[in-house]
Amino acid sequence: MQAASRESYKIAAERLDAYVRGAEPSAVTSTADAILSVAALLRREPRLRRALSEPARSGEDRGALLGDMLGGRIGADALDLLVVLVSGRWSAPSELLDGAERLGVEALLASADKAGELGEVEDELFRFGQVVSGQSALSNTLADPVAPVEQRATLARELLADKARPVTVRLVEVALGGFGGRSFTGALTRLVELAAERRDRQVAYVTVAAPLSDEDERRLGASLTAIYGREVSVKQTVDPHVLGGVSVRVGSDLYDGTILRRLNETRNALAKR
Repeated sequence: MQAASRESYKIAAERLDAYVRGAEPSAVTSTADAILSVAALLRREPRLRRALSEPARSGEDRGALLGDMLGGRIGADALDLLVVLVSGRWSAPSELLDGAERLGVEALLASADKAGELGEVEDELFRFGQVVSGQSALSNTLADPVAPVEQRATLARELLADKARPVTVRLVEVALGGFGGRSFTGALTRLVELAAERRDRQVAYVTVAAPLSDEDERRLGASLTAIYGREVSVKQTVDPHVLGGVSVRVGSDLYDGTILRRLNETRNALAKR
């Protein structure tokens, strides 16, 4: 987002945080669903996106337009948050859509946090991504942009039935819809990171040939926390192809100590002789 859009989103996010402090988790979940339903409407209706982000209109006018459209159709709390959102300045209609989707996602994460389930939701999203990436047929099916989102969401719900929390399932549906214009895999990854951010953590993606023991994972997490000055959530991927060692990615930082990397470096060095 450009600066104006970021500021507008920040104001709406602060209003969301204030609302969440006094609300029950179930109420926050309902509000999140309403916000996401409006985001889906904005995705389908480009003319509406343009009207609600038109810089020639005052923020009050845009908020009133949204209120006239949605009054009585969604809850008062969701409408209040959305009116705050559209009343801000938006650099482009697409950024308003991104803001609405992000606000709905943050509301879902906040509801899980209030229920004491945010860490579990974060892990469930990551594990589902691992399951999908490990099965090419399933990955291709869920990521197929031609197939209707609801059809793919039905499959995801069946896969996650009795295995994940409702908030996790709803977030997977958001990812299938292309959250923030991303691919399904990219959207899942971003949702994992947003869940970690709400817990004031960074995510470390760790690739190993064999699973780390609980103690090794704890020590690695403690070392990374010391480096970054912030709690780190370790997410393991087991890939026998790396042969041994460990690869760690935190944000744009990559620490690759795998045997595969060393072999590749040796092979490249020999090829240059």
